[in-house]
Formats: sequence, C-alpha cells, structure tokens
Amino acid sequence: MPGKLKVKIVAGRHLPVMDRASDLTDAFVEVKFGNTTFKTDVYLKSLNPQWNSEWFKFEVDDEDLQDEPLQITVLDHDTYSANDAIGKVYIDIDPLLYSEAATVISGWFPIYDTIHGIRGEINVVVKVDLFNDLNRFRQSSCGVKFFCTTSIPKCYRAVVIHGFVEELVVNEDPEYQWIDRIRTPRASNEARQRLISLMSGELQRKIGLKVLEMRGNAVVGYLQCFDLEGESGLVVRAIGTACTLDKLSSPAAFLPACNSPSKEMKEIPFNEDPNPNPHSSGPSTPLKNQTYSFSPSKSYSRQSSSSDTDLSLTPKTGMGSGSAGKEGGPFKALLRQQTQSALEQREFPFLTLTAFPPGLLVHVGGVVSARSVKLLDRIHNPDEPETRDAWWAEIRQEIKSHAKALGCHAVVGYSESTSICEEVCILSASGTAAVLNPRFLQEGTVEGSLDQRIEENLPVGCGFCHIPYDELNMPFPAHLTYCYNCRKQKVPDVLFTTIDLPTDAVVVGKGCLIQARLCRLKKKAQAEANATAISNLLPFMEYEVHTQLMNKLKLKGMNALFGLRIQITVGENMLMGLASATGVYLAALPTPGGIQIAGKTPNDGSYEQHISHMQKKINDTIARNKELYEINPPEVPEEILGSPIPEPRQRSRLLRSQSESSDEVTELDLSHGKKDAFVLEIDDTDAMEDVHSLLTDVPPPSGFYSCNTEIMPGINNWTSEIQMFTSVRVVRLSSLNLTNQALNKNFNGLCENLLKSLYFKLRSMTPCCLCHVNFTVSLPEDELIQVTVTAVAITFDKNQALQTTKAHVEKSLQRASTDNEELLQFPLELCSDSLPSHAFPATKEHLESASSNSGTPAAQRAVTVEKASPMGDGNFRNRSAPPCASSTVGVVKMTPLSFIPGAKITKYLGIINMFFIRETTSLREEGGVSGFLHAFIAEVFAMVRAHVAALGGNAVVSYIMKQCVFMENPSKNQAQCLINVSGDAVVFVRESDLEVMSTQQPAVNCQPSCTGEVTT
Repeated sequence: MPGKLKVKIVAGRHLPVMDRASDLTDAFVEVKFGNTTFKTDVYLKSLNPQWNSEWFKFEVDDEDLQDEPLQITVLDHDTYSANDAIGKVYIDIDPLLYSEAATVISGWFPIYDTIHGIRGEINVVVKVDLFNDLNRFRQSSCGVKFFCTTSIPKCYRAVVIHGFVEELVVNEDPEYQWIDRIRTPRASNEARQRLISLMSGELQRKIGLKVLEMRGNAVVGYLQCFDLEGESGLVVRAIGTACTLDKLSSPAAFLPACNSPSKEMKEIPFNEDPNPNPHSSGPSTPLKNQTYSFSPSKSYSRQSSSSDTDLSLTPKTGMGSGSAGKEGGPFKALLRQQTQSALEQREFPFLTLTAFPPGLLVHVGGVVSARSVKLLDRIHNPDEPETRDAWWAEIRQEIKSHAKALGCHAVVGYSESTSICEEVCILSASGTAAVLNPRFLQEGTVEGSLDQRIEENLPVGCGFCHIPYDELNMPFPAHLTYCYNCRKQKVPDVLFTTIDLPTDAVVVGKGCLIQARLCRLKKKAQAEANATAISNLLPFMEYEVHTQLMNKLKLKGMNALFGLRIQITVGENMLMGLASATGVYLAALPTPGGIQIAGKTPNDGSYEQHISHMQKKINDTIARNKELYEINPPEVPEEILGSPIPEPRQRSRLLRSQSESSDEVTELDLSHGKKDAFVLEIDDTDAMEDVHSLLTDVPPPSGFYSCNTEIMPGINNWTSEIQMFTSVRVVRLSSLNLTNQALNKNFNGLCENLLKSLYFKLRSMTPCCLCHVNFTVSLPEDELIQVTVTAVAITFDKNQALQTTKAHVEKSLQRASTDNEELLQFPLELCSDSLPSHAFPATKEHLESASSNSGTPAAQRAVTVEKASPMGDGNFRNRSAPPCASSTVGVVKMTPLSFIPGAKITKYLGIINMFFIRETTSLREEGGVSGFLHAFIAEVFAMVRAHVAALGGNAVVSYIMKQCVFMENPSKNQAQCLINVSGDAVVFVRESDLEVMSTQQPAVNCQPSCTGEVTT
C-alpha cells in the first residue's frame, strides 16, 4: 500500500543566536524521510524566520511510513565554514495511518538538540495520502491501533480479546561502534535517538502484523522497553494484548462526575442506576480483581515458611469442599473445559490488562512471578534475536506452569522487565493467575445457555476472591474460610494481585500505598561468579520483600494487595528490591489477625519489657491505622460464620478487632487456641531491626491518601483538578562501612523523604489523593542510587458540595497573589524535613542552594512539575476568569491515569512513544544534577505536549516514563540522561461543557504550582 507523504515548513520562532556578529541567525531547514532530503531556502538574519515552503512530497511504501520517523533538522547557514546544527524534530507518522484518526499533523514543535536542549520552535504541516491495495504479502500493518492504557479504552467495546503478542528487535548500539571514537557526542546521541525510533517503529509494525494474523484490530496495554546491553547490543522489546475493538457510537453516555471517576457506560440503555449490576451490560470499567498465593498467617516464624501444622490441616479443611462443589459440579467442569480450549490455541495465555470488561474475570488465584539471571557475553550471535527470544520463552513457560499449579488457565496484569549491570542481566516477569470467562476469548462459539449460567452463578462483588484451585490438593499451605460475603465458596485469608481493584469489589474503608524496600550487599565479582552470587541472593530477597509486605499489610489492618509491582535491581556491589502495592480491606476476606511478637532469648526482665513495649506499639499502630483508613467491617455474629469448617477450632476471634486486647499484652500461647495472630519470632538483632522498620513508616499527613492503582478504593467524588509530576533523586552513598542495615535505613529514608517532599509541595491541594504512584529504582553506577517517581494528584470533595460562585471569586483573588510564587513553587525545595546530614556522609558538595535547606547536603533532587512550554505559559497566565464558552484547554493535560476526572474522552489519536538523550559538559553551570534533570524533564513534557497538540489532541492519558537512565562523571563535569516516555494522545470534553451546568463550572486552576493552565 504505497502512499504519499507531504510536508510543509511554515515558520520558526525564538531561534537561538548563531551569528555573533549580527546577533541573528541565517536559518534553513532540511526535511528528511528515508533516503530523500529536501531543503528550504535560507531565511537571512532573523530569529523568527517565515519560510512558507512549498509542499515537499515523498513517495514511499507504507512499511517505511510505519518504521521511519520524519526528520526535520534546523541549521544555520555559514558561507565559509560548515553549517551549524540548531536542532532537530522527529515526527512519528504512525498516527496518520489509522482510518478514523487525525488527517493532518500541524503545529509548533520544539526544536531539540541533545547538547543544548530546546532551542526555539518550528511550525510544520504533515499530511499522508494512502492508496489501498490488497497485497497478500505486504509487510505493513497500517490500521492496527495501539494503546498504552491497560484497560479497554474508554470509547471502545471489546468484541474479542485474542491474547498475548510480543516481539523483540536487536541492533548494535551506536555508542559501541568503532566510528563512535571519532564522531562528536552530538552525532552519536543523534545516531542513538534515530536508531531507537527506527527500531520502535519496526517493532510496532511487526506486532501489528501478528495482530492482523490473529484477526484483531488493536493492541491494548502496549508496553515497550529498551535494554542497553552495552557491547552486545541494544534491544527494543514490547508486549501487549491483541483485541478486536468496536467503537461505541453514542457520545451521550457518561456518568455524573461524583460517581466512579473514569467510567463511562459501555452499553447505553441502562445507565441511570449509579451502581449498576456489574453483570448487566454495565459500566465499561475493567474489573480489577486479584489474589495471592502465599498466606503464611499461621504460627509463621522466620525459619519455617510452611510449618507442619499447616500441612496437617489441609486434608481436614478439604472435607468442607463438598459445599463448594455442590453449586457448580458439571457446570464448572464445562466452563473450565471451554475456556481451556479457547486458550490452548495460544502459546501464552497472558493479558497485559489490569482492568477488565464486566464478566471477563471469574476467579483470581494469586501472584505468579519468575526471574532468571543471564550473562550477556554468552550470547552466540548478538546481532540476532534468537538467544533473547529463547530466554524470554523460558520465563513465560515458567509463569504459565505456575498459573496451572494454581488451577488457573490464564495470567492477567502481566508485565516483564530487565535489570542490567555490566554483563549480568536479570529478566523478570510477573502477573496474576486467573480464571477467565470464555465469552470474550473466542468469536461467537460459546453457546448462549452457558453464558446465562455464568452470569447467574457469579455472586456480585466477591466472585473473584473465591479460590480457583482445588482444596484437596492445594499448591501451598493456606488458610481457607468461607467467603464473608456469599458464605458459599472458600476464600484465602490474604490476596496479592498485580491488577487494579475490580469495580464491583466490596471494599471497607480506603486503601493506602504499601511499600517494601530492601538492599543487600554482594561482593564484586566477575562474570560467572557474579551471576551465581546474584541468583543465590534472589530467592531470599523475594522472600524478605514478601514478608515485609505481609507485615505492613497486617499493620494497616488490611487483607488484600492490588497493583503489586516488585522490582529487583542489580548494581556492582548490591541488589535492591522495591515493591509497591495498594492495600485494601476486602469485605469478602476474613479480618486480619494482629501481629504478635515472640522472643526466644533468656527471660531477663528488661528484655521482656522491651518486647511487651513493642507489642503495645504494634497494637496501637494497627488501631490507629484502622481509624485512619476507616476500616470498620460490620460485625458478623458467630452463628452465621459457623458454616461447617471441619476444623477442631472455630474461628471465634476472627472479627474481634485487635485493639480491644491491646492493653493487656497476652503471653504467647503457641497452640494458638482461638487467636489468628501473625507471629514474628525475634531471635536476633536483625529481626528486631525489621520490627523497628515496620513501625517507622510515617503515615501521610492528614488530607492526603496515596495508592499506586488507577483509582483510590473508597474515594469516588473526584473534582476535575489534576496535577501530574515527576521527581528524580540521585543519592551517592559513602562506601566506607556499609552494612545491609545501614543501606536499608538509607534507602528507606530516601523513599520516605521523597514522599514527604511531595506531600509538602502539594499541600495547597488538600484534600487530595496521589494516584498511580510509580516508583522506579536504579543503580546507575557504583554507590549511586536513583529513585524516580511519577504520580498524579487529584483533589476530591470531602462533602460533595458543589462549588459556589463565592469560591470562584476567592480563588481568582488568591490566584493573583500566588502568581509570583508560582514560578518558585516547585523548583525550590522548601523542605522543613530534609534528611539529617549524617545519613549520607559522602554526598555531593557542589549542591546548589535550591536543593534543600543548604545546611544539609543530603541528596540531589530534581522535581519537575507538568509545565506548559514557556510560550504557552505566558499567554494563559493573565486570564483569570474562566472562559465559559470555549471548550479548548490552553495546555495539554498529562496524566498517568487512563481517564480524566470530570471529563469524557471522545477520541484516541494514537500512541505517543518518544525517546530523548540529553548530554552536558557543563553540569555545575546548569545547576548540578538537579538542575540538569529538572530542565530535561520539563523539556520532555513540553515536547510531548507539542506533539499531542499538533495531532489535534488536548490530553495525554496513561502517560508513563518507562526509562530514565542517568550517568554522570563529576570529575569531568559531564552528565548524560536517556528518557523514554509514552502515552495515548486523546481528545476529551469536560462534562460541564456537555451539560452546560453553570453552577458546576470549575474554577481556574489556582494551585500554586507551575501549571499555567485554565480549566474550562
């Protein structure tokens, strides 16, 4: 399917001064696509040139349109010497290749240079004409839509979900080619940028072909990553879920803003009821249910992860399975068999979705994960993808067998990641084992009768918690009780999952962010020895991280984790683990018991006193947390619970809150008569440290909640004010006498302080919730720890009162006063709680004063807030009254969520996938690490916004910074940073515009942050 690409260069503005003599620039533009280059005329002596060129036409194949970016280079013409480069713009043509997408890309694009950053803007118009031809052998996959969103996009309906697609392409890294020694840093950065955009284009095209083979038309949950393997090459890989999507025609249907924030109804006829039955054709919200498969809540000591008592109980519990079997019997078998056949045609029954169409998710089995340590220098022919394909296939196979062991035939919320240090590479994959409803998985093959029966059989709100595996031969020892909701099926006592909370799940109270953090030193070693050391450490680290999560979950008085993400990062002399998840209290699962401390040391009084003191502290913390997160499950009388669990002991204390017994510290009774406490054995100082660290997690200040899933459980009255931010911290450790404990303490402090500083900066937005908090930790060099966090703050309305006009007036007055602060609010860190200086003795000395209270050179920070490009900023700053008529938003909104509160997404314009490199040889002059990173991230924001606006969009949803690789050489005053971001460009319309409700006209965004935007 050949096509014609037409490009017109209109004008430039704010170009840098390139000619010292005249303080002006003689600019011209080169437009390059494939191997063809066109040039505009030179526009002499101007910083705002008006080229108004003719249309440059490229006749190309559609494969090239998908693979190649359009490359626009702005140069300064010199008569006697070589022309100087001003900067480049790469434009991805892919969004123009969809049938219903944009027809033209036109707008002002920032001109970007890898050494100097953004240097002015250029106005470009791009069009594509495609000629259809039905060539069976064509290699292009035009028309397949790509979405970063990990749920079915808002204005579509899933007809069929085909399954997992993956692809991987390899190339040699330009930085490691012989020519790199003789070319300039700028040339080598540009070679790398261009190569990666070419590779990601090719990757997308290949995945599109696979989707067309499966007879799909879209990829949802598309996740692309690159691995810098150094000598052995550069790998770009991607995974996604192939679907057939159908566009919903009626734009009229959506919920009122106070209801669940994101969710428009899918099928329109019944959407008056605010909480529709999730199994009618109700809201499109992906069910987000998950569970976990490792619940050692019995006499659980450090030494024995599966104590014998648990094992001996299994058969007894098994006798109760009659009641579970009565319901379904043959029906369950039929369902299983049908789904099995639907999934068996696929090599890997994985879905990268974390939220599902109603009725798709039947049961959740628990988290499954696999890791593997590989040596990159052992790859036979590094230029071919075979070896790496085999590595990933091995890991996926393992995940598949784990899911089978849990009685599940599919894995949802699936993701893959790598961590590379020199020649060692850790590959990780994880997901949640699940049983799916076959209706979505095959095209029209399920007979209707079965369909009905599934719908009737699933109890609302708790079906996903019921165990999918057979009680008699459980894959691991676990406590099962009857579901507290329907009393028919068995549920585990704790659920861990990697998906979002299903919309119909019954939750008590609010959720909260739970993090487990861990560092382990390892000896420096070479190749094989190094890999062995790492693979020996891994299982212990995973175990420790799970134990921490479990303890923190109990401490919060909650019983399920959603959105679990565990990263293990490898560095030269240490391994770091960071797990984040959102804890909730699911009404269907049993109330968590408390935590009990048992000491094995000699009975001297002071020690016992110490233990009882700790115990009291723990009990108080649990009571306080229950209050804070409003967890007060309804009391259930003993008789109802007493459905026949043929165990010698009836669980009487299940629902009595732990705080009642907090005054008298009970002596430990190991026979566990009627208690379901979680026992922590304290047998050495390490264990004591662990307990201390449990208690040091600081709850967020009042008015703040945080979670790492899309929607905060228990809050649903969002207002339309959102504020996204990205923050990067780089900390240098002193290498003197590091122990595991000191490391853990430092790392803990780093994460806690990062959160604290975010709360402080967003204090003007309370009450608010930080959603989609995404932490990434990496060890770029010896003794450097880098933590990146991206999140979005959404305000919610405590009393759901409508804002009256009085508030508007106050806000616009307040706005005028904050305008001056606005420029300062984020770059300056006014932290009152900066780290004590002794925590990081050998940190950087050349800290700029903006970093923190200048007395404590604690860590370098760069916090970048969403900021409009400088040009847009000025135009909007002076309008203080909300313009009622116009529905345009001055600044493109950015959010990591898949929705925009109080608004309806009407059109998806395509995927944004951008890769930038920035290098500097004057690090100190640019404000040190923090100034450099801050400026770079702000530029990335500006470039993403410009591309979206040029496509005709007004927001980016599902925005994610997938990689941020930072390297520095302080002695040479150099630094380099690579950033890869992606998201979905969309057009949204505010609900207030659609209903034109004068009362609910939101006020001007007046938070004193750096957004110069007007919400309409």
